[in-house]
Amino acid sequence: MTSTSNPPAGQQQAAKKPADPTAALGKLLKAGVDGSLAYLRKIDPDAASDIDTERRRDVQRPRIVVVGETKRGKSSLTNMLMGVPGLSPVDAAVATASYLEFKHNPQHGARAYVPGREDPIPLGLSDLRDWGTVLGRLPDGMRPPRHIEVHHSAPLLQYLTLIDTPGTGGLDSMHAEVAMDAVEKATALLFVVDSSSPFSKPEMNFLIEASKKVNFVLFALTKVDAYPGWRTILADNKGQLQAHAPRFASAPWFPVSARLAELAMQMPKESAGELIRESRIAELQHALIDLASKGHLLQQANVLRSVRSEYIRVDQELGDRMKATDPDPADAERAKEERAQVATRKRTESRQWSLALSTETQRARVEATTRLRNYITQLQEQFMEKIDKGGRSDMSELPAELDKALYALSVRLSHDLEFRFRKVGERVLAQVFHPNELQHVLRGLNARLRHALGTKPRRDGGQGDGAMVVMSSAGMAMMAGRGAMMAGGAALAGVAGGALIIPVLGVGLGLAAGAYMIFKRKSMADKVTARTWLREVLGEARAALSDEIMHRFTDLQYALTLALDEAIERRLKQLDAHIANIDKSLAEDKAERAKRKAVLNTEREGLRSRIKQVDEVLVRIRALTPNAPGDAGEAPAEA
Repeated sequence: MTSTSNPPAGQQQAAKKPADPTAALGKLLKAGVDGSLAYLRKIDPDAASDIDTERRRDVQRPRIVVVGETKRGKSSLTNMLMGVPGLSPVDAAVATASYLEFKHNPQHGARAYVPGREDPIPLGLSDLRDWGTVLGRLPDGMRPPRHIEVHHSAPLLQYLTLIDTPGTGGLDSMHAEVAMDAVEKATALLFVVDSSSPFSKPEMNFLIEASKKVNFVLFALTKVDAYPGWRTILADNKGQLQAHAPRFASAPWFPVSARLAELAMQMPKESAGELIRESRIAELQHALIDLASKGHLLQQANVLRSVRSEYIRVDQELGDRMKATDPDPADAERAKEERAQVATRKRTESRQWSLALSTETQRARVEATTRLRNYITQLQEQFMEKIDKGGRSDMSELPAELDKALYALSVRLSHDLEFRFRKVGERVLAQVFHPNELQHVLRGLNARLRHALGTKPRRDGGQGDGAMVVMSSAGMAMMAGRGAMMAGGAALAGVAGGALIIPVLGVGLGLAAGAYMIFKRKSMADKVTARTWLREVLGEARAALSDEIMHRFTDLQYALTLALDEAIERRLKQLDAHIANIDKSLAEDKAERAKRKAVLNTEREGLRSRIKQVDEVLVRIRALTPNAPGDAGEAPAEA
């Protein structure tokens, strides 16, 4: 008889150890992302390249973005989650066009990222109300920041970064754009609604749009202490989600009261326990920490969600192509009628488009020139004060300091030009195209603008021996809303949703050799002479920049005119191709049409099989979502 020995105890223990469900989901998610991206590279390499960039983004600490309509208690909830009353400004007024990013740091402070400035502006925590709300006051001439980074030692921030955004609707549509900009960086969303009323239409629209790139959403129902009927509102909200966004029908809800949590913090510790429990803030804190512990997986899920959105777009395009294989003579007539209308508009309205473009360009040029005048005036006042108060050693540093100031001025002016160029493009395009038409023309328009502005010959001016300032058109590169500046490139400025890109060559400005020579030849210990030199330098800088502004807007008007003409021609060609496809289908025999449709159908079935596989993975990874409190009335999960 052959005897068998038992395996070692360690192996027995390892055999009994259950598999880590999170690790298994991680493997499933990685396989899903790898496979879906590989398929997307075959059918749309450009879209796959964009998502690859998103995939490579490093997630050091998960970013939970707090979003919702105005006056829903987002800032109060943000403060109580961190346990710091009043840290994020709480006002009846809506926030300015900026979001607050709370990051962990033992040293408290803040930094404001202001368009037109190369470096962030250091702030104290007491400055946040002035810089982050409508009721605050900014320094004269200062543009509102798009983004304020706040450093604090709050315990929650050890696990995650919390971002408080402006309301998604309210008085200014810009707020929704800024909130969506913050969503672009989100690992997960905390969507805030209050107990006074069900979802509004702007809230639902924003949620649907934001969730195209962010897979995990938690819901907070605020002010439950003020509205005893909050469970009815909660049920209504879940019903709306089931009807309009069924993907979130099973998402967790957390009823909370920031007011009770803040009251508890003002009470003695021994008597605050009951209020803390009633506030239910701790339940949401624990859920966020649990979610943040899976940050890498959340990011990969967001990548898979983005791939799915691209799949749906391609599926719709295939559907349109299949429809053309079953031609409807009435459809051909509609297409021909639309083509005739577009061609007529091109003939009769081209002068109106040109006039609109000229008007908008002139208005933006006047605004930019006025802004430049204010900049130069402020700069002159600052340096005049330095000259009056400075000694001999201070005077010797004057050229170097002014050179830095002129460089900073050119950075600010470059951002201003980018902003105004973008507005010109938005206004003119809105007059020419309907929103649905823009989807057909923007890609070609962006390429045309990049080529037209990017290949303009470099304009160098004021570089003679006696010149006071030197200016180069190849100065800086900008990314709109990101605050990123780097030397020697072209600028890309994104309009809401990344639809329109306006490239703007940066302006580089500094002191020329002539200014240094004049400064050295004259005795600058004489403050009168120094002031005269300063006026001459700034006068030449203003003249050079005014000339540069004029040329920039002339370039823009020319580029947009060509781009608009090309966009119209492209639309006409699209309609011609659509009509030709219908005519071809009508001319083909039934068997040929069936064959072509079968090829497209096979392609579409393959794509839909991929969508189904992605959906199966996304359903499985819902297991990563934290559980809701027991009395939040969870809806049954859907496939």
